[in-house]
Amino acid sequence: MRIGLLGTGPWAQVAHAPALSGHDGLDFVGVWGRRASAAKELADRHGTRAYEDMDALLADVDAVAVALPPDVQAEVALRAARAGCHLLLDKPLAATVAQGQAVVDAAREAGVASVVFFTTRFQTETEAWIAEQTGLGGWFTARAQWLGAVFTGDSLFAASPWRREKGALWDVGPHALSVLLPVLGDVRRVAAAAHGPADTVHVVLDHVGGASSTMTLSLTAPPAAAGAAVELRGEAGVALLPESSGGVVPVLGRAVDALCAAARSGRSHPCDAAFGLRVTEILAEAEYLLRPSAGDAPGDERFVRGTPPTQR
Repeated sequence: MRIGLLGTGPWAQVAHAPALSGHDGLDFVGVWGRRASAAKELADRHGTRAYEDMDALLADVDAVAVALPPDVQAEVALRAARAGCHLLLDKPLAATVAQGQAVVDAAREAGVASVVFFTTRFQTETEAWIAEQTGLGGWFTARAQWLGAVFTGDSLFAASPWRREKGALWDVGPHALSVLLPVLGDVRRVAAAAHGPADTVHVVLDHVGGASSTMTLSLTAPPAAAGAAVELRGEAGVALLPESSGGVVPVLGRAVDALCAAARSGRSHPCDAAFGLRVTEILAEAEYLLRPSAGDAPGDERFVRGTPPTQR
C-alpha cells in the first residue's frame, strides 16, 4: 500500500513517521505539512519526499495517515476520502459531531476503508482483555480513570493548542470510551458530567445493556498520580485492565495492518470512522452537560437548543 503522512507535529515525529517508514507492507511515499520546512525535515529524516501540495500527495497514494488536530484532521480526511484514499486517523475523529459525520459520509460514498487509532484497542494485551471481557458479559458497572500529566509534567504535547482548548474530555476520553463501549455496550445517555480540579472531568454513562460506568479524565494530574486504569464488576467478579508493554510505534503498526486488511477485504474494522463518530457524539453530549448553562446551544449546528446531541 502506498501511503502518505499528513502532519509534522510531535505525534507525527514520534509515532507516525517511524511506524510508516519501518513497516514492511508499506511504500511510504511522502509527507505533507502546513509548514513546508517541517515537512521537508521530517521527510528527509525518514528517506521520503516532502510535498508542498496536499492534492499532489493524495494523487500519488492509496492511503493517508493523519497526525493533525481534530478539527484540521476532519477537513483533510474529507478531502482524502473524496480523492479515493483509505484513512488512518487519530482520536478524536473530529472536534464536532457534524465534522465527524461528514468524514463518515465521505468514506462511505468513496468506498474507502478507515481505522481510527485508539491506542488501547491495538495493544496486544489490552485488545485480548477487551475481547475476553466482552465475551463474558454480565457486567454491572465499570470505573475508568485516564489521568495524564500533560500540563503538569514534561510532555511533548504541553504546547498543544487543541488540548488546552478541549481538555482531557476530548484527549483521553476517547481512550476510556474505546474500552467501555465494546465491553458494556453503546451509551444510552450521558447521565451526568461534572468538573474537577483544573481540566479534570467526571462523567457518568448509562449503557444500553443496563450497566453504568464512570470516567475520571485529566491532563493536569500530578505526575506521580498519572496513569490509566479500568475496573469492571459483574457476575464474573472483578476484572482490571492489564498494563501494556512496548512503545507506540509497533502498536501503530498494528493499526496500519488493520487498515490494510480492511482495504483488501472491504469489511469495516471495529474502530472505523463510524465508531470514531459515535465516540465524538458521546464526548459532545458530555461537553454539553459541562457547560455553565445546558440551555445554551453549543456551536455545532447538529445540536438542538436544550436537547443533548444523542437525543436529537
